[in-house]
Amino acid sequence: MSTTLIIIIITCVVSITAFSNGSQWDKLSMQPYMVKHHHQWYRFITGGFLHGDYMHLFFNMLTLYFFGRYAEMLFFAITGSKVTYVVYYILAIIAGNIPGFFKHQNDSHYVAIGASGAVSAVLFTTILLYPWEKIYLYFAIGIPAVIYALLFLAYSSYMSKRGMDNIGHDAHIWGAIFGFVAPIALRPELAQNFLDALLKR
Repeated sequence: MSTTLIIIIITCVVSITAFSNGSQWDKLSMQPYMVKHHHQWYRFITGGFLHGDYMHLFFNMLTLYFFGRYAEMLFFAITGSKVTYVVYYILAIIAGNIPGFFKHQNDSHYVAIGASGAVSAVLFTTILLYPWEKIYLYFAIGIPAVIYALLFLAYSSYMSKRGMDNIGHDAHIWGAIFGFVAPIALRPELAQNFLDALLKR
């Protein structure tokens, strides 16, 4: 069984059980106030295994299923260990939660949940590898991956500045950046490979 599938199963189990268990939700969700004032640092990670509802869970896990395997194969090829991908995934969750922590560390009512930071990371790792492959919106509209990346970052940045919804757009942005940079940090030639792929189009 792939590591990506194991992560999906764990996330689904934790999320679904928390839907009907308010105590579990409260203990695991990312609450910057509790992190800062009660030193509950584990929330940086556990919040990434909770979701708001079944649709939130479904779309995150569907994206992880399709793109996580590419990141998983890449990190195994680089290090020869499946553990590297697990560490990468956890660090991506943390990276996605960092902006919210600094913005809301004194807000006792702020709560963040979801694997969006990590899912954005695996998506952008895939884009690093295959910049001109098509990403299909709603399974119908194919957009070159690199164009999708630019639109994704522009939209997330715009919506983050507006602050009109409850979506963690900052988590999307920083997870995406982490997903693009982390593989290059381990294998710098990936940056040149990406540029070569862009120019060969």
